[in-house]
Amino acid sequence: MSDVSTPDTVAAALSTSAPVKGRSLWADARTRLVRNRAALASIVVLTFVAIACIVGPLVTGHDYDQVYQDYVRVPAQWQAYPTPDQIGPAVDRIASRMRAKVESQQVTGDTLRVTLTAPRAIDERLLVYFERSDLFRTAKVVEKADEGKKLVADVPIKRNHFLFGTDSNGRDLLTRTLFAGRISLAIGVLATTVAILIGVLWGATAGYLGGRIDNLMMRAVDVLYSLPFIFFVILLVVFFGRNFVLMFLAVGAVEWLDMARIVRGQTLSIKRQEYVQAAEALGVTTGGILRRHVIPNTLGPVVVYMTLLVPKVILLESFLSFLGLGVQEPMTSWGVLIAEGAKNIQGSTWMLVFPSIFLTGTLFCLNFIGDGLRDALDPKDR
Repeated sequence: MSDVSTPDTVAAALSTSAPVKGRSLWADARTRLVRNRAALASIVVLTFVAIACIVGPLVTGHDYDQVYQDYVRVPAQWQAYPTPDQIGPAVDRIASRMRAKVESQQVTGDTLRVTLTAPRAIDERLLVYFERSDLFRTAKVVEKADEGKKLVADVPIKRNHFLFGTDSNGRDLLTRTLFAGRISLAIGVLATTVAILIGVLWGATAGYLGGRIDNLMMRAVDVLYSLPFIFFVILLVVFFGRNFVLMFLAVGAVEWLDMARIVRGQTLSIKRQEYVQAAEALGVTTGGILRRHVIPNTLGPVVVYMTLLVPKVILLESFLSFLGLGVQEPMTSWGVLIAEGAKNIQGSTWMLVFPSIFLTGTLFCLNFIGDGLRDALDPKDR
């Protein structure tokens, strides 16, 4: 005999079952973002680059402003410096400063045994020239002969790794590239955050309120558009000095103008939607509507523009640094390193290649992340 479900049993079963939980916009967006392989891989790569830029300069073994006079523009290689063809000329230069000649030299492991001769007794204190070199450490006398005119010394070789080579001043390019990433990423994120905060709030408020308030707020945007940007930056340098943090806070305070127009256009269409009108009918405050309905639904274009604004600010920083208004030596950024590498591209291509790889890789990751977030946050695709 088959069981027949009555309306009472069905109602009882529905009453005892657990309530169905809805998915929020953020939970749904997170799920779709994780499914986007390109965006997810870009997030991983960008996170790795950020961690490398933060931790890398601490473990490379070089300071970002440390100068190696004996390693000016040496090419990138995995093997440690000095190479065998560098040791001989360096010993000859030191011997000439000691007014001696090199009779023989032999490298065993990390130790150089050199025999020096001179027409008169050699002053042992002159061996300090080895220690002052970037290639050697403190020399020790092993044997003296011919009344001091012949001197045998063991000189430890100082090994250095320059995986990205060195620049025109003899500074480790790997350390400077990672340190430059700190500056470039910090400037991009700092200015973009300021631009997003001001632009979204300004544009959403103007678009939702409309009328005279909208006209007044957008005319203020037009007035700021008419101001020469370089003149504005020069005024900031005059008043605040060459403080790149304050300067790029101000850069973000100028770059919000485009964001305000984008958000205003989105808000004009969003405020006519049924869910916004329903919220108004229920008595939700203007701030509540902006916070819960208008601004979240403008995040798609905002995120896409944000991913374009970060590289724009990084390139803008390069231009200002070239004019002497941005990052100053010995600090550096990816833009500054690329500008230096372009000047030395004929004989030192590595000075341009490695900073360019970091910059272009970061820009590609930002673009893929922006596309993924745009698709994930688009409410029409839910």
